[in-house]
Amino acid sequence: MNDSDNAINDIEFTRQTYYDLINKGQNALDEMTSIASALEHPRAFEVVAGLIKTVSDTNDKLLDLHKKKLELSQANKHKQIEGSTTNNLFVGSTVELQRMLLDIDKNDNMIDVTDDTK
Repeated sequence: MNDSDNAINDIEFTRQTYYDLINKGQNALDEMTSIASALEHPRAFEVVAGLIKTVSDTNDKLLDLHKKKLELSQANKHKQIEGSTTNNLFVGSTVELQRMLLDIDKNDNMIDVTDDTK
């Protein structure tokens, strides 16, 4: 397993953890809101506000994780592109190029119009 595979596994694990935390935070927020309404105590409402902020921050972290995953996949694509040849250069005459493209041996019948008398 290479570093790229490890990073993808870590991202998926982190993503699932964020989902679990957000779900638990939302459930706790529902219960705490009910308790704060029943108690009407200022400290209970402070706890609800803190819990709202925590769930919101976790949602932001989940979105940041998606951005990092996209950056990682783009970096992997660039690595794959760097390893391949995109431009080829042929050095030779047009006759040699035609022979190469048509896969013709020099012994085959082809008219050579180059002037070799120079």
